[in-house]
Amino acid sequence: CYNSEWKITDDSYLAFAKKLIDSKHYSVLDHRFMTVRFITDRGVTHELVRHRLVAFSQESTRYCNYSNDQFGKEITVIDQRKHMDDTMYGFWKTAMKMSESLYMSLAGIHCPPQIARSVLPNSLKTEIVATADLTEWRHIFMLRTGKRAHPQMREIMVPLLAEFKKIIPVIFDDIRVEE
Repeated sequence: CYNSEWKITDDSYLAFAKKLIDSKHYSVLDHRFMTVRFITDRGVTHELVRHRLVAFSQESTRYCNYSNDQFGKEITVIDQRKHMDDTMYGFWKTAMKMSESLYMSLAGIHCPPQIARSVLPNSLKTEIVATADLTEWRHIFMLRTGKRAHPQMREIMVPLLAEFKKIIPVIFDDIRVEE
């Protein structure tokens, strides 16, 4: 955009990237992609996939049969204990056990995984890979590390932002995590 190739030095990218961010000229950042693999629950991924400018590949409950040996013949859930008091947690644990039991019962009568999945909880552990350009990662971090972000989303995004700041500090250092 600037026809400034003649100004390139070993560290000129630092000032250049800062200038781009300060002037909100993000199109240059759209040419660099970062890929992240998350292990979280399906409820969190429902929020994450709302970001339209990201490529996602997620563990499929349609094709993964949790009643098979490869999954230990059980479902795995992301524990919610730290977000609940004892009473809430007791109800949650009961619901998880019931969901697993119903899923396994359906599998036991040869119900296809794509149908049996309807009884699986949002707390089901899933793996999702997300690839986005740097501009979109900035947008995601600004939304998903704020005070109003879901607590579980913040749990994965705040440490991820810290990692991005280590890898490419000049691009992400201006993003502040709200406390």
